[in-house]
Amino acid sequence: MRNGLFFLILIFLLSLASASAEAIDIETLQELDLHTAAKIALEKNPSLAAAAARVAQAREQVAQARARYWPTVDAEGAGARVDLSRNDYEESLAMARLFDPSATIDDPQYRYRAALTANWVLFDGFERKFANLSARYGEQRSEAARSDAQRLLLAAVASAFFQAQLSNEEIAIAEADEAFNEQQLVEAKARRRVGTGSLSDELNFQVRANSAKTSRIQAEVAYETNRIALAALLGLPGAAFPEPVLLAPLAEETAEEMSPPEPEPLVKLARGQRPDLIEADLALKQAEADIRRAQARFYPTVNLTGTVEGDRDEDLQYEGDDFGNAVSLNLKYNLFSGGGDSARHREARARKQEAEKIIEERVLEVSSEVRTSAARVASAQRQVALQRENAALVRRTRDLVEKEYNAGQASLVRLNEAQRDLTSALSRLALARAALRQSWFNLETDTGRILDLLQ
Repeated sequence: MRNGLFFLILIFLLSLASASAEAIDIETLQELDLHTAAKIALEKNPSLAAAAARVAQAREQVAQARARYWPTVDAEGAGARVDLSRNDYEESLAMARLFDPSATIDDPQYRYRAALTANWVLFDGFERKFANLSARYGEQRSEAARSDAQRLLLAAVASAFFQAQLSNEEIAIAEADEAFNEQQLVEAKARRRVGTGSLSDELNFQVRANSAKTSRIQAEVAYETNRIALAALLGLPGAAFPEPVLLAPLAEETAEEMSPPEPEPLVKLARGQRPDLIEADLALKQAEADIRRAQARFYPTVNLTGTVEGDRDEDLQYEGDDFGNAVSLNLKYNLFSGGGDSARHREARARKQEAEKIIEERVLEVSSEVRTSAARVASAQRQVALQRENAALVRRTRDLVEKEYNAGQASLVRLNEAQRDLTSALSRLALARAALRQSWFNLETDTGRILDLLQ
C-alpha cells in the first residue's frame, strides 16, 4: 500500500528530529512542529497523568488478588480489669478456701490473653485463581484505556495544530492582499499627480487595503486563539506558549499524501490495533473470568488454622506453661444463601453478554469510521488538486487584468474582482491543504496508527 510507505518515511524523519533529546524544553524552542507538540502533550497533559494513576490502581488490585494465595497471620492481645460482685466474690472465696482455709481473693482482678493465629485457605473453588485473572485483565484494560486516551489526545492536538496552521496561512494571504492594494494605491497616487489618475481610484485601493488589514487582524486573532487551545492540550502552564515559539508552517502536500487510501486493509488494521477495541476484548475476557469466579461459591472451602494462645491473671509475666496450641482443618460448604450465589452467577453471565454486544457495536462503529475517513481523504485529495489548479488560473488572470488596468485597457471594477477572486482562491486552497492533512490524521486516529506516528 503506497500510503503505508509514506507514513513509514514520515515516522523515520520525525524520529530523527526528536532523537537528540529525551525531554523537550518549550522555552528553548523557536519553531514547534506537530511531532514535538505531540510529545509535549503526552508528557504534560493532566488527563494522561490521571489515566496513568488509574493504571497504577489496577496494578495494585492485581497485587491484592495475588496476596490471597498466602496465609494470614494475626496477633491478638487483650487485658481486662474485672470488678467482682459481692455474690461472685463470696462464692469465689468460698471455693478457694475449700482447698486453703487461709486463701484470699483479689478484687478487682486483672486478666490477660495473648494469641497468634495463622490461617491458610487451601481450597476455595478456584475463586482466588479467577479473581487474580480478572484483576490482571482489569490492569490490561486500564493500559488499553490509557492508550485510547493518548489516541484521542493526539487527534485533538493534531486538529488544533492544523487549525492554527490554517490561520497562519490566512494571515499570509491577507498580508499579500494588503501589500497588493497598497502598491496599487502608491501607483494610483502617482498617476493622479501626473494627471492620468483619479481620486476615486486612490480611495478604492485605500478601502481595499483597509479591508485586507481587517482580514489580517481577524486571522491573527484566530491564530492566537488556536495557539491557546493547543497550549492547553499540551498542558503548558497558563495555557500559553512562550513568546518566541512559532508554529511550523503548513507543508505542501506530497505525492504519497495524494495517493488514495485502501479501506479494506485499514479496517482490518483498526480491528487489531484500536485501543478501545482491545479494551472491549479484555472486558469480555474479564467477564468470563468473573463467571468462573462466581461459580466458585458453589464449591466448599477448606482452611488450615493454627493457633498459639496463653491466658494469665494478675500480671504479664508469661511463661511456657501459660501457652497452649491448636491445629485444625476446617471444611465449610454453604447449603443455602437465599439465592445470592445464583444471582451473582447470573449477573456475571449477563455482564459477559453485554461485553459481547459492545464488541459487536464497536466493530461496526470502527469500520464505519475508517471507511468514512478514507472517503474524506479521497475527497480532500480531489479538492486540493482542483483548488491548486484553480488558484494558478486565477493568479494568472489577476496578473493579466493588472497589466490591462495599468495600460488603461481594463476597468477598476475588473481589477478589484480579479484580486478578490485570487484572495478567495488562495484561501480555498489553504483550507483544502489543511483539510487534506487533517483527514489523513483522522484516518490514522480511526485506525489507531496515530499512536505509532506521533509517539
